[in-house]
Amino acid sequence: MFIAIIKQTLSVLTIAAQIFLTFSLIYYFLLSKGKESFLGKFIGQHAIMLGFFVALIAVSGSLFFSEVAGYEPCRLCWAQRIFMYPQIVLLGLAWLKKDNQVVDYALSLSVIGALISLYHNYVYYTTQVADFCGLGISGVSCATRYFSEFGYVTIPMMALTAFLSLIFLLSIKRFQGNQLA
Repeated sequence: MFIAIIKQTLSVLTIAAQIFLTFSLIYYFLLSKGKESFLGKFIGQHAIMLGFFVALIAVSGSLFFSEVAGYEPCRLCWAQRIFMYPQIVLLGLAWLKKDNQVVDYALSLSVIGALISLYHNYVYYTTQVADFCGLGISGVSCATRYFSEFGYVTIPMMALTAFLSLIFLLSIKRFQGNQLA
């Protein structure tokens, strides 16, 4: 029961993040055309804090699924973890110290993680398993389906959404050059 509640909560957060990303991108690029707007200013001022919470939820979810629910991570999951886990430390310290210099580093980690996650979703939804995704050291295929909420929210989709959220937040911060609040 507890595991089901956490899965649904994380799935709802994933959908909320996707809706936020969709409407923010439409607003930011189509309606305001990148000009100074309330949304752009707010995100620019709070991007590192928001990014920290995105990374914290992603890492907490990842650890929950592997350590509490018992879902063994595949090789692509491990690769994505490599690019998400350090973000808690980077963004957390940057937020506390009001240091904007971390944006380029966190953005780089997010882009690489998103590319891996995009490939993982491709493998997951098409079952086009590469040699390194087969049963190997970890014993789990990259196409293993542990659950699917709302017809499409899966662990790989959650990871992709988290990375894309970080890319969006950090890109706004990077291109607007706003100071931390």
